[in-house]
Amino acid sequence: MPTPQSEEQKRKAKEYEAYVKKKTPTHSLLLNMAGAFIMGGLICVAGQVILNICKNMGMNQEISGAWTSLLLVLASVLLTGFGIYPKLAKWGGAGTLVPITGFANSVAAPAIEYQKEGQVFGIGCKIFTIAGPVILYGILTSFFLGLIYYFLHMWGIV
Repeated sequence: MPTPQSEEQKRKAKEYEAYVKKKTPTHSLLLNMAGAFIMGGLICVAGQVILNICKNMGMNQEISGAWTSLLLVLASVLLTGFGIYPKLAKWGGAGTLVPITGFANSVAAPAIEYQKEGQVFGIGCKIFTIAGPVILYGILTSFFLGLIYYFLHMWGIV
């Protein structure tokens, strides 16, 4: 038979609950959404500016897109290396997860964090700790969707 809580235990539980409530950060959903919208928009605007500059230099759409991707990845990795990208991510939240820059950050951050452990056991082992599952399940999903498409095409449905 469970014993009833003593007054002391109840008081400690209430104190702990008040402590947790005090320490738990509060976030404004509206401000978080606005920050993500602004940060994601700025990243996309930067990409569009790069794309327009490349096109104005006489490059075709495909080459301009490739340069845009490369420069956005480079910028993301450099900002991660200098410790700026995490600050942007703290403010912009999900807006920094714009696929190309967020993915570059998720690869670069563990590599930078574990570089002190050496090339093999640090960078080599830890570089894909965050991005690895994305790569794995992306490839796996692509494979199965490709199979489905193949069979639908073979049966004349698609």
